[in-house]
Amino acid sequence: MSEIENPLRSEKRRKLQALREAGINPYPYSFDRNSSIAALVETFDSQLSAGDNRQETSFRIAGRLMTKRPMGKAAFFNIKDQSGSLQAYVKLDELSSQDQKAFEFIDIGDFVGLQGFIFKTKKGELSLHAKEFQVLCKGLEPLPEKYHGLADVEIKYRHRHLDLITDDDSRKVFETRSKIIREIRGFLDSKGFLEVETPVLQPLYGGAAAHPFATHHRALDMKLYMKISPELYLKRLIVGGFEKVYEIGKNFRNEGIDRSHNPEFTMLEWYEAYTDYNYQMNQFEELVAHLCKTIKGSTKFTYQGKEIDFTP
Repeated sequence: MSEIENPLRSEKRRKLQALREAGINPYPYSFDRNSSIAALVETFDSQLSAGDNRQETSFRIAGRLMTKRPMGKAAFFNIKDQSGSLQAYVKLDELSSQDQKAFEFIDIGDFVGLQGFIFKTKKGELSLHAKEFQVLCKGLEPLPEKYHGLADVEIKYRHRHLDLITDDDSRKVFETRSKIIREIRGFLDSKGFLEVETPVLQPLYGGAAAHPFATHHRALDMKLYMKISPELYLKRLIVGGFEKVYEIGKNFRNEGIDRSHNPEFTMLEWYEAYTDYNYQMNQFEELVAHLCKTIKGSTKFTYQGKEIDFTP
């Protein structure tokens, strides 16, 4: 469907123009936050009872507008930042005329900034009573349907940003991967390993049986290949006198592709002098157990309905 035929896209562009005509910058450069949503929830959710508030303290938060429930001259809505989600409440007659215009022309999916105080509704839901409202980024594309997210696996993998907006579990996968990489580095660094980077462009590829990507270096007028493995260069470092080296880096293999095989992927590889494969098998088991304990809290946990035991 073309942009003109899609009424949601047309409406978002109409509101963008309306914001500009009202003298409101729909894409300001910055917004000075003083709290994340998770920090507010952690601090006040247990402190406040239904109907309580903290009017004496003002908080500034920012995030993506996920719902909007107008109620005449007031509205409830939810905003979401990287740390979590929070309900917000606004009374239009409490806002400045410019803030009222900003609120009038926002849509679900826009980024907004709020300033106000924390309270709990009579039903006990922690909320922010917004006294100031600012548009931070006017979205021009409609979001996926909020309750079902992205059902098409192809779209999930090709448009990761849409998947991350609608699926908290997908966000947790990214966060967990980051923790795994950080803990791997910490584990190997604590054992005296040196982290290195090996060349991505190589005159001779090697270290694995794989078909490479080829390119051409203009200045040197020579053919180069993208790295398929760091092995040969890591071994050169061992030859050069380093006793413990590792790399967490990208490799490229010009071969088949499916959901679980990407032509570019991240590999961990390490080499250690004066040890044999028995030592390295034990060290690898130690690493995996360390990751499980640090990230999951135990070497035993349930995955897809089955208990897995990573005890060495």
